[in-house]
Amino acid sequence: MFTTANTRTHGSINGTKELRSRESFYRKRVYETVSLNSLLEAGRLKPKENSQKWLQRALDDPIAKILLGTSNLTKIQLETLLIDILAENYLDKSLNYDEKGRLRLTKVAVSRGSFNRTLRQAKNNVTESIYTILLLSYLGIIQSASLAPYLEAAGKLQAYTNACKELVHQEEGVGGQLKTINMIREELSIMLEHLAKPATAMDS
Repeated sequence: MFTTANTRTHGSINGTKELRSRESFYRKRVYETVSLNSLLEAGRLKPKENSQKWLQRALDDPIAKILLGTSNLTKIQLETLLIDILAENYLDKSLNYDEKGRLRLTKVAVSRGSFNRTLRQAKNNVTESIYTILLLSYLGIIQSASLAPYLEAAGKLQAYTNACKELVHQEEGVGGQLKTINMIREELSIMLEHLAKPATAMDS
C-alpha cells in the first residue's frame, strides 16, 4: 500500500516537473519565434550562435513559412533583412557587412557584395509592399469587402502574437493559454493557406 502511494506521489511529481518544463519551453520559444521585441526583453544577443538560433526558429516557424511563401520576399532576402535588423538594433556591438554575411545560416561564405545586393533587393521589396498598402488605403480599396478576409487574417495574427506575449508573463493557467495559442495558430494556418491559393476571396 505504501509502495503504491509512494509510486503515485513520485509519478505525480515527475508529471508536474515535465509539465512545467514543457510550459517553460513553449512559453519561451513561441514568443521568441514571433517577435523581435522578445530580444529586447531577453537582453541583447551575442553574435553569432544566439543570433543564428533565433534566425533558424523564425524561418522554421509554420506561420512565417506560409506568409513568406506568398510574400514578395525570398527566404534568403528575409534572412538577410533579419540579420541587418539584428545587427543594427540587438547585438552587443556594431557589425560590418562582412561580419553580417557570416551570420547567414548557409555554410558557404557570403561575400560583402552579395550580402549588400540581397539586402538592397529585400529593402526595395519591403518598400514597394508598404507603398502598395498606402496606395490601397489612399484610394479606399483597403476597406473593400474583397479585402475583408485579409484584414481578418491580420487581426488573427495580432491575436496570436498578443497571446504569446501574455504567455511569457503568465504564472498560472499556462496549460489553458497554450491551448488557446494552438487553436489560434491552427485557425490562422488554415486561413492563410486558403488565402494563399490562386482562387482567393479577392477573386470572387
